[in-house]
Amino acid sequence: MKALVQIAPNTLIHRDEPDPAPAPGEAIIRVEAVGICGSDMHAIHGHDARRPTPIILGHEAAGRVLTGRLAGKRVAVNPLVVPADCPFAREGRPHLSPRREILSMPPRPGAFAELVRAPEENLVEIPEAMPAAKAALAEPIAVSYHAVHHGARLLGRPLPASRCVVLGGGAIGLAAALVLVQAGAGEVWLVEPNAARRATAERAGIALSRAPEHGPEDSSCDLVVDAVGAAVTRASACRLARPGGVIVHAGLLPGAEGLDIRRLTLQEITFTGTYCYTPEEFRTVVGLLVAGRLGALEWLEARPLAEGARAVADIDAGAVAAAKVVLVP
Repeated sequence: MKALVQIAPNTLIHRDEPDPAPAPGEAIIRVEAVGICGSDMHAIHGHDARRPTPIILGHEAAGRVLTGRLAGKRVAVNPLVVPADCPFAREGRPHLSPRREILSMPPRPGAFAELVRAPEENLVEIPEAMPAAKAALAEPIAVSYHAVHHGARLLGRPLPASRCVVLGGGAIGLAAALVLVQAGAGEVWLVEPNAARRATAERAGIALSRAPEHGPEDSSCDLVVDAVGAAVTRASACRLARPGGVIVHAGLLPGAEGLDIRRLTLQEITFTGTYCYTPEEFRTVVGLLVAGRLGALEWLEARPLAEGARAVADIDAGAVAAAKVVLVP
């Protein structure tokens, strides 16, 4: 099979790789579309020791099953693999398991390839007519869905009565804003400094999309979703949250710079991390996508897998207006 392989930091090549062989309970999927995630970018830049080179990255995938009981079906792939006997899995929180595996981390090659293997129980059927590029959005949107509803459970008021702000207009941030709208949040803001991404968000149906200087007032937001996780957005989140509010930190950048611990303490602001999603949430998101309840999903850009290195360079250069770049083998 052809695959996009990272062989060193900032070095991707499109080359032949051995076809994957399924273990018991697994299937082989012909990849029809796979998204480039921020975590893929971190790995490509050499900042993720969990992903040693050479490696096939990519975990936001959709395609057609070639083997097993679902052979012939088109599916979205849940890339998070957790043993059923894990205590976290039995508690309904498999995404927190220390034994979790994910496509694109050893021992599981990722989906920047023509073929990928995954457990059959991780495959969620999609309609024959559903575009694969849109189905591949199930994984990042599931991350946002979990982040929003995790934060909502911690609020002292219902979402329809809440002012919510999302920091960052990439795929996770834009999807979080769309999930908030779908969930009936009273007011939804998206703060994004890049004008092209703001325009993309507005086309996606986010009515309030502003540059940081035009965002909501300090100490006015019930729920803040930081989809970037940089020092500047952590500081903004601490300023924007009202007393008793909730900050959901969804970014994966290292460090704790920007956090105003004194304000979090004195104003009883809840600060929580968020990671991945449950299998039920992944299936719920696929259902929302199939039903068209998250909009037209025209905020992606599809490129050939063979041109993946160029796509990464364009993302690094800030030359991509789309919130998500999807590669097509």
